[in-house]
Amino acid sequence: MITIEEFSKIEVKVGTVVSAERVPETDKLLRLVVDFAEEAGPRQIVSGINEYVNDPEELAGRQLAFVTNLEPRTIKGLESNGMLFAVGLHDTFAFLTPDRKVPPGTAAH
Repeated sequence: MITIEEFSKIEVKVGTVVSAERVPETDKLLRLVVDFAEEAGPRQIVSGINEYVNDPEELAGRQLAFVTNLEPRTIKGLESNGMLFAVGLHDTFAFLTPDRKVPPGTAAH
């Protein structure tokens, strides 16, 4: 169990995927470029979702949920600045998406 104060530290925001591509020489990784309407511009996020995506280019334009306040992490030489927030595994895997279009950077609460 965690306290409400600990939970409140987690920042989940909706981002719009600008582009997505497979990371060469890996089986699981996709490199996403995601717009959160931040002054610094879109973020690069590396995610192990390749097995759930037939064509990475189909993610472009989709709005998905991301944890946005994690420390950057280098994965296969790529700096990842966030984490995709999804549910399930294998047959139950699903992206978390808003039920209508919202501005990039909209926070979950």
